[in-house]
Amino acid sequence: MKRFLLRWFGLSLAIFIVANLFNLIYINNLKALILGSLILGILNVFLRPILVFLTLPLNIFTLGLFLFVINGFILYVVSGLVPGFEIQSFWKAVLAALLISIISALINWLIREEEKM
Repeated sequence: MKRFLLRWFGLSLAIFIVANLFNLIYINNLKALILGSLILGILNVFLRPILVFLTLPLNIFTLGLFLFVINGFILYVVSGLVPGFEIQSFWKAVLAALLISIISALINWLIREEEKM
């Protein structure tokens, strides 16, 4: 449970950083940020593997770059589900998903290093 909460915090922090530094996501309040990151995490667990499987030939053809489009699509879906969590266009969602992935990976790496100490 502790690991889940740390990863959720890392995802929320990554979304917050992308929203404030790059202005790709508009977050109305803290509730929208927390709910958006929770739903994004849930969709990444359940929906993302299905989409990756269905688009496997396209992923192979693009050498995995289509995964960024899938991540952007899921983030765009979250913006439609959570009030106060808004992204203006699909391509901004793809760029935001790329940045969130990078920042989240960095945060998770830092958290993992702290657990080892």
